[in-house]
Amino acid sequence: MITTDELLAARIAWGNGKVAISKAFEEGGVDAARETATAHLNAVYGYNMGPVLFKPTMASGVQTFRTDQDGALAYFVGHSEEYPLDAGFAIQGWRSMESQTAAEFIEGNAAMWMGWISLTDKDGNVTKVDKSFGYKKDAEGTLRVVLHHSSLPYQP
Repeated sequence: MITTDELLAARIAWGNGKVAISKAFEEGGVDAARETATAHLNAVYGYNMGPVLFKPTMASGVQTFRTDQDGALAYFVGHSEEYPLDAGFAIQGWRSMESQTAAEFIEGNAAMWMGWISLTDKDGNVTKVDKSFGYKKDAEGTLRVVLHHSSLPYQP
């Protein structure tokens, strides 16, 4: 059974991945960022189990949903001919991540979490996004993201 502590650890791993991708980009450019992002996707997301239901914050049109790893990699690193509108969400100089839980649901080897993620960049600017993550344990018992929905808070 998945625990609340595992959900927290999964969010921390997700945030640490974004920080690592940003630092890799700053230190080694696009190729280093792609290598780090690929390792992050392999470690955290469930592409080894099938399509991941990923709706990035800043995606639109026919490329709104990213169900394969190539689409997620393009969103995180940018610099992709197949996804020309992607600026590289994970190469924005992130330095830390905090999460605030609105609710979570756990049943056996599947869980869902909803809340806010705040990412702080190297200049101290904070970007807060609404997030929903769905998780499932794979055959080895590793908790994987299988659903990732992100949006900017509604501004009436």
